[in-house]
Amino acid sequence: MTRIVGIDLARCLALLGMITAHLAQGDDGPGGVNTWFQITAGRSAALFAVLAGVSIALTTRPRPDRTTTGNRLALATRALLIALIGLFLGAPDSGLAVILTFYGALFLVAIPVITWSARSLAILALCWGVLSPIASLAVRPHLPAPEFVVPDPTSLADPLLLLTELTVTGYYPVLTWATYLFAGMAIGRLDLRSAAVRHRLFVIGAWLGLLGLAVARLMTRSETVRDHLMITFDRGQVDTWADLEHLLRIGLYGTTPTGSWSWLWVWSPHSGSIVDLTHTIGTSMLIIGASLMAVEALGSRRRWVQVAAGAGTMTLTLFAVHVLLVAAGRSDAASGHADWALDLRWHIVGALVVGAAFALTRMRGPLELLVSEVSGAVRDGYPREGPHRQ
Repeated sequence: MTRIVGIDLARCLALLGMITAHLAQGDDGPGGVNTWFQITAGRSAALFAVLAGVSIALTTRPRPDRTTTGNRLALATRALLIALIGLFLGAPDSGLAVILTFYGALFLVAIPVITWSARSLAILALCWGVLSPIASLAVRPHLPAPEFVVPDPTSLADPLLLLTELTVTGYYPVLTWATYLFAGMAIGRLDLRSAAVRHRLFVIGAWLGLLGLAVARLMTRSETVRDHLMITFDRGQVDTWADLEHLLRIGLYGTTPTGSWSWLWVWSPHSGSIVDLTHTIGTSMLIIGASLMAVEALGSRRRWVQVAAGAGTMTLTLFAVHVLLVAAGRSDAASGHADWALDLRWHIVGALVVGAAFALTRMRGPLELLVSEVSGAVRDGYPREGPHRQ
């Protein structure tokens, strides 16, 4: 199957967005929070998760040389490998909420529905996006308080805490983040080479993105709602609505506070509210649609996009390098050495240059190759259906 360059471009933008959200600093933006951080925080990670669903849908399309069981085994293997990579990346002190272990757990949720149609997956995503934030808000008061654990190998010593963090209380809880995966799978089941599909993704995505923000603005205009939110906020000291707005611009680290149903209608990066899921799925659809349209508009020159967005073909490898460099930079900065490894520009340029070099030589990223080869071997090792042996 030939690569869809527009999807690689969207992946590249997601990677650059996550790097920016990790390293953008300053208080020069609205509400005293860096402008680039506010643009990328929450939206980039959501785009990554939606694109994961797109990739799963594309790689599990029915083919005569593969079986559904083989695809499911391959996906389970891929999930395990990504989760293990995430555990080891969580060991260095990078100060980042490494997504990969959550990502691996998220892949497991896709296994039962890899044969579903685009329509069924879209309905599932819609229902999940409405019900999962409600379930999260209802269940979390009865669970231990979130410890905001970045999973690493030592987390395996407390499997119950690890499971709780991965599924409900952590930075990227599977309970709500499965919405992104199902939405992405629905998109991946569409004909992404169709002009009508590309335009529809762009337009519907733009409307969803605006709808989420409009609902949040409307619902939080009430003084009563604002009072409920301030009283139940448990992530820092707030004395005024302006204090809470400032903290909401920074983000909520995976989940909202509990104690008020009004949190379902709050927009904040990584909050997992109904509004957050609506807005970030919308922006993800918009970016995917725009990327597909941009590549198609270039026609025969799309090879230049393949090279320029080469980072989008090796996001796992480049993300791992990014995390390790940030960890090294934090260590050097603590020792009083130059902190070039924490410079956003180096990370952006480095990712683009390395990605372009791999694209020019048509090489795959090392971690992508590892995951693909191992999961492919598991899939191909499962016997295809045929005449019964006598």
